[in-house]
Amino acid sequence: TPVLIVVGRMDEGVSHLILLSVPLFVFLGQLIEMTGMARAMVAFLASMLGHVRGGLHYVLLGAMYLVSGISGSKAADMAAVAPVLFPEMRKRGAKEGDLIALLSATGAQTETIPPSIVLITIGSVTGVSIAALFTGGLLPGLVLAVTLMAVVWARYRHEDLSGVQRASRREIGRAFLIALPAIALPFIIRAAVVEGVATATEVSTIGIAYGVLAGLLIYRQFDWKRVYPMLVDTASLSGSILLIIGAATAMAWGLTQSGFSNTLSQAMRELPGGAAGFMAVSVVAFIVLGSMLEGIPAIVLFGPLLFPIARTVGIHEVHYSMVVILAMGLGLFAPPFGVGYYAACAIGRVNPDEGIRPIGAYMLALFVGLVIVAAVPWISIGFL
Repeated sequence: TPVLIVVGRMDEGVSHLILLSVPLFVFLGQLIEMTGMARAMVAFLASMLGHVRGGLHYVLLGAMYLVSGISGSKAADMAAVAPVLFPEMRKRGAKEGDLIALLSATGAQTETIPPSIVLITIGSVTGVSIAALFTGGLLPGLVLAVTLMAVVWARYRHEDLSGVQRASRREIGRAFLIALPAIALPFIIRAAVVEGVATATEVSTIGIAYGVLAGLLIYRQFDWKRVYPMLVDTASLSGSILLIIGAATAMAWGLTQSGFSNTLSQAMRELPGGAAGFMAVSVVAFIVLGSMLEGIPAIVLFGPLLFPIARTVGIHEVHYSMVVILAMGLGLFAPPFGVGYYAACAIGRVNPDEGIRPIGAYMLALFVGLVIVAAVPWISIGFL
């Protein structure tokens, strides 16, 4: 009840969007793992790239990109992909620390992939079009994927694949046909929102109905005994997210009433360098905020304060959204403070100490990708 009261202080449409969309997308993320849709997509990517040096690491990148387009929840993405790929990657000699480092890096990389809960939140609290965010979020995630692929290539270009057999064209074609219903879902979700067929809330129900039908009729994997535990997990995770949003919204209101927002706005406007200086400070600020406050509280607290300033200095709101989300994700999944990193360790069942050293190169690659996205607005707004 306190959460509903606090969130209810926001615009009525915003509160409904957050209260309904978040639980539905969290449940959808668990559904794709239970029905075997995630496994089908991973199997298809593995059939194409399994014989390449570092191939399964590329598969992990691609699988997280595709799965993120369905679930909207990073925890659900990692929980769906890691158990499928990690055993085979370990057999090929991949170290535990490097596995968890790449999993964490892909969590940060895919924060902008629709229907990310962060995209829905930032659109709700700042007034940016969610359809525009869904369109603009695909290419920035791809740019960061390329930078991560460069690190994978450098680390695994000498991998021993003497015991690995290359899949035939027939096997690849069969894997593609099996995975096609799962691969189609992220495109259905994005098209429905962008074309105005459904809202972010409505499209989540479409995704759930699609997932149930695919699990029952196509993949024949639907364990009814797991439905109740999934609902409990969904309620638990959604409740924590809504509590965070409610508390952060109340704090944002307090900051506004205290005059802090006016002071911050004035200080940011007086930064040297104009739009470039403001963007650079925003990147640093949201990396720090992402590690300290997690993602959604940072967006809810400072999004309404900083987005008007971005518009004033001439930065497109969708471009600024992508930079802010990626910077926040970098902080969220970077050790030693990033909570997302420890969530990845728990999902992969790896000691957090083992991933701290290998994750450095991936975090550097993500930062390079973030700088590219920040410097080239077309990457975020070119398809709007």
